[in-house]
Amino acid sequence: MPHHQFVLTVSCPDLPGIVSAVSTFLFDNGQNIIDAQQFDDSETGLFFMRVVFNAAQTRVSLQGLREAFLPVAERFMMRWHLRDRSNRRRVMLLVSQSHHCLVDILYRWRTGELEMQPTAIISNHPRETYKDIEFGEIPFHYLPVNKETRRQQETAISGVIAHTKTDLVVLARYMQILSNEMSGRLEGRCINIHHSFLPGFKGARPYHQAHERGVKLIGATAHYVTSDLDEGPIIDQDVERISHRDTPADLARKGRDIERRVLSRAIRYHLEDRVILNGKKTVVFMD
Repeated sequence: MPHHQFVLTVSCPDLPGIVSAVSTFLFDNGQNIIDAQQFDDSETGLFFMRVVFNAAQTRVSLQGLREAFLPVAERFMMRWHLRDRSNRRRVMLLVSQSHHCLVDILYRWRTGELEMQPTAIISNHPRETYKDIEFGEIPFHYLPVNKETRRQQETAISGVIAHTKTDLVVLARYMQILSNEMSGRLEGRCINIHHSFLPGFKGARPYHQAHERGVKLIGATAHYVTSDLDEGPIIDQDVERISHRDTPADLARKGRDIERRVLSRAIRYHLEDRVILNGKKTVVFMD
């Protein structure tokens, strides 16, 4: 990443002069804009912006930039985040028996597509479940759970998150419902993946339910976790057309492929500061 890049994200009431103020601030501090995207939400009256920049002439520290930007942020009542892109976010992966998403994430991390630092893999199933998967030096934690031990198990997960200074938690087909308390603690920094028929096909064997109803599209949705099951702000979705020839096994196979690519995109968007919360929705600045 040449010339040490930074990324600034902003959300605030839509007022005149925001773009000018941000651009002027960067110019006055010796920075060069590499990429800039913005969105005016006419329904909410909010403004959203993402700017990637580097030093044109003057090398300024991250803390120095943050302090210098405070007057601009206060003037426009901004919610903002400024990050050095060379500092990779720390990501924890939670998984159950289905590990296609986990394998895909690890592959994309190792090839450099996902710029992150894995902190741990946590599962409610023992390590033998994943005997064919190479975790390398990523710590693995087996934390079984049932109805009676859920609070203790979530306390243990929270302890690992704190100890490893994890920035983002990914539910990579983790088939356990997080408590409202846990979901609240992870608001805006926990991503889940599920099949898009929900809530239309709730419960067990969703692909079989879909097959019985003769659906013509299957899909997957990646979203931030909230206390409302599968109702959090959506980050990414995808679908695939199917036909009467497809069996439940075909649907499950195609569904796995959709799930892994949708989840990986959502993770990348988050890691690259492309996602800004907008109430129950998100603004996603595509590359």
